[in-house]
Amino acid sequence: MPSVPAPPAVLAVVAHPDDEALLAGGTLAMHAAAGAQVAVVTATWAPDSHRAEELAEALDILGAGGPRMLGHADHRVPRSAPGRARLCDAPLDEVVEGIVRHIREVRPAVVLTHDPYGQVTGHPDHRLTNRATLLAVAAAGLEHLYPDAGTPWQPGAVHMATHPHSALADLGPLLRRVGKSTLSVPDELVDLTRDVSPWAARKWAAIAAHRSEAARERPLPGVLGRLPEDVRHRIIATEYFMVSARATTGTAGATVSGA
Repeated sequence: MPSVPAPPAVLAVVAHPDDEALLAGGTLAMHAAAGAQVAVVTATWAPDSHRAEELAEALDILGAGGPRMLGHADHRVPRSAPGRARLCDAPLDEVVEGIVRHIREVRPAVVLTHDPYGQVTGHPDHRLTNRATLLAVAAAGLEHLYPDAGTPWQPGAVHMATHPHSALADLGPLLRRVGKSTLSVPDELVDLTRDVSPWAARKWAAIAAHRSEAARERPLPGVLGRLPEDVRHRIIATEYFMVSARATTGTAGATVSGA
């Protein structure tokens, strides 16, 4: 009996511990449940920090392997990576190469990351991660770029997590109440809308695993944790993406339909 090939791998590249669960926790859990390799690269915080421990727990809940941390400092928390530059101050080439290494190791069909706004709150680390990820995806398939970072591999698509205007009925007022931006996109720019209701409980458990953020007032895990369960479910049970697809040949990964 012929063997069934494993589903294509998925790699998320995010700025901070907790972003993986907030922006695409349902999608990551869905792919992991289908047997795909799922991995997450986190750009900030040191691997020996308390947030790395929380990240490891969240990734285990989602089925996304162990932490892959680039170890840059958070823009607003320099102590998050003692002795390292803040992500936004680090040489862009260094950040891109770090992401390329993980792309070539995981060999994903799809890379998930933040949208160009830095998602709804517009955090500068989110915006930088978007730019660095797009550059890394373009570079990963080219053998003469970062030749020491592994065998070239070209992902088939980048899915950028976003929020359409129509999705902010519940979330928008909550963010504005704690002084955060609400940077949404026109609905017609959303290429993929996914109902992740079957994985919403797992997604929320992964978000809540980031206990240090959930205990605070302004971070989104804390905002969500204070909501009635039905309102929180409405907010987290749908994920939205802008999709940038690439033609793939040779070392390329096949695109995942609806990934």
